[in-house]
Amino acid sequence: MHMASLCKNGILRSGRAGFTFIEVILSIGVIGVLAAIAVPLFQSFQTKNDADVAVMELVQTLRRAQILSKASDGDSMWGVRASSTAITLFKGSSFALRDPNFDEAFDVPSPLVFSGLAEAVFNKVSGFPQATGTVILSIPTLSESRTVTINAKGSVSF
Repeated sequence: MHMASLCKNGILRSGRAGFTFIEVILSIGVIGVLAAIAVPLFQSFQTKNDADVAVMELVQTLRRAQILSKASDGDSMWGVRASSTAITLFKGSSFALRDPNFDEAFDVPSPLVFSGLAEAVFNKVSGFPQATGTVILSIPTLSESRTVTINAKGSVSF
C-alpha cells in the first residue's frame, strides 16, 4: 500500500513522480507538428541555397573561361556549358569540338534546371563572347528562377 505525503506547501501528494501517458502523447504530438512545419521550410531553404551556389559557380566559371581565353591559354578559346547535371569549363571552340582532357565539371543538384544560352565560348585575346544571351536557372519545386546575362562586351551579370 502506498501512502500519500504532505509537501511543504501543505498539498497532499502521492509518492509517485513522472509523466502520465497523456502528457507523453501530447509532447510527441507537439514535436510531430513542429517537425511537419520545419522540414518543408528547411528543404525550401536548402533548394534556394543550392540555386544560389549554382549561379555563383556558373558566373565564376564564365569569368574564368573569359580570362583563360584572353590569356590564350593553350593557344585556344575557352567556354562554359551549363546543363541540368553539370556546369563544364572546356577548352575549344565549342563543347562538341572541345579537348575533354581539360574539362572541369561541377555537379548541379537535381531539382535545378538550366535553360536559355546553353554554351558560352570566349574569343582569344579579346575575351568577347561568340554568343550573347541569358542563362536561366529554374527551381521548379518553388516556381523561382535566377538569371545570368552575358553581353557583347563579355560582361557577366546576375
